[in-house]
Amino acid sequence: MVRKLPHIITLLNLYCGCCALVFIFQLQFTYAFLFILFGALADWGDGLVARALNIKSDLGKELDSLADMVTFGMVPGAILYMLLMQGFEIDRATFKGLSIGALPAFIVTLFAAYRLAKFNLDTRQTDSFIGLPTPSCTMFVVGLMLIYEFDTFGLRDWVTKPFVLYPIILTLSYLLIAELPMFSLKFKSMKWQGNETRFTFLLLAMVLLIVVREATFSIIVVLYVLFSLFDHLRGRRMLNS
Repeated sequence: MVRKLPHIITLLNLYCGCCALVFIFQLQFTYAFLFILFGALADWGDGLVARALNIKSDLGKELDSLADMVTFGMVPGAILYMLLMQGFEIDRATFKGLSIGALPAFIVTLFAAYRLAKFNLDTRQTDSFIGLPTPSCTMFVVGLMLIYEFDTFGLRDWVTKPFVLYPIILTLSYLLIAELPMFSLKFKSMKWQGNETRFTFLLLAMVLLIVVREATFSIIVVLYVLFSLFDHLRGRRMLNS
């Protein structure tokens, strides 16, 4: 039974993703956020427990991708869909009918699926990532959801505008499969040397959480991409010098 524990935690991630979807489609974004958070913790915890118990399983790897497809693939697509529905002012009482204009939201879901399948076959992504990880993509979209929910800095209407969301959908989709190296937050040691980017990034994240509150989730992903790009360019410059 102990050896099945990582699988159980992975399934908990999947369960949380399913529950989050229910609340998203009911516009209960606070509850959706809590289930997304629990799902993300389960996604982190299954690997932690597997390493602690020294368990390696092909089944666990595939199960993890399937769970992530819901929590970090379907969920961001559903959030973007509901935000676009608000932007197109579909009947907010009953949500009868289907908004064709909101359907492009699920392009992100398609690219998340492609990335997850590719990740299982890509041997380069052990200590870092190639392209935006699906949890980071979801984090960005969750930030938009929370901005809408709490009307952060009066930006509620802006995060429902199609001319704002369409470019975001295309950008996220591209970043998910981009051949851009992105650093991992896994620390091999607590020394400053070799972890400069990680420490600076985490410090900025804590400051942003205090200053911009809910918007932190979206802003921190933008910074993550910029930090990764800077780190990549700096590494190339050092190799060429």
